[in-house]
Amino acid sequence: MAKVYDALNDRLRTFISEQPVYFVATAPESGGHVNMSPKGYADTFAVLDDTTVAYLDLDGSGVETIAHLRENGRITIMFAAFSGAPNIVRLSGRGRVLTSGDPEFARLLGRFGPHPGVRSVIVVECDRIADSCGFAVPHMSFDEDRTLLDEWGERKDVRQRRAYRAKHNRESIDGLPALKAEETDPAHDRS
Repeated sequence: MAKVYDALNDRLRTFISEQPVYFVATAPESGGHVNMSPKGYADTFAVLDDTTVAYLDLDGSGVETIAHLRENGRITIMFAAFSGAPNIVRLSGRGRVLTSGDPEFARLLGRFGPHPGVRSVIVVECDRIADSCGFAVPHMSFDEDRTLLDEWGERKDVRQRRAYRAKHNRESIDGLPALKAEETDPAHDRS
């Protein structure tokens, strides 16, 4: 049975900080495809206050989260323990997308580790914080982060990243608008 919390207490914050991977789920308002994305690099997630979290959104082949949040704001972030005591933490709430033109963007970049190819910062106001047992989650060991995404980002110059984002990140797979033309310019978007 899930236990629901009013705020992210110290135990939940510690648990979250120890997880090397988390999962982000969003869906369009009606019809379309549900999206579930794994996120690595533990330094891309930050607890901002008792009910607000944020994560660094890096360049990728899809842009579902941005499109879905701009349409309806619904999001759930899940952390699962693959070692230690069995536990699952879900943070559900309303998300918003911050790009380099937003006043909060630069201030929040300092909360994350250094990564090239920063597309946006996703901020989530949690309206439900819950954990559950995770008894069926297998034990797995963490060896190391894959550095491939950062390496890919380092190989692209501004023109190449702009072209990539214009081609792959302007709309979701269901045709929902995602990044605007002026948001595809990655000239200064690095944490």
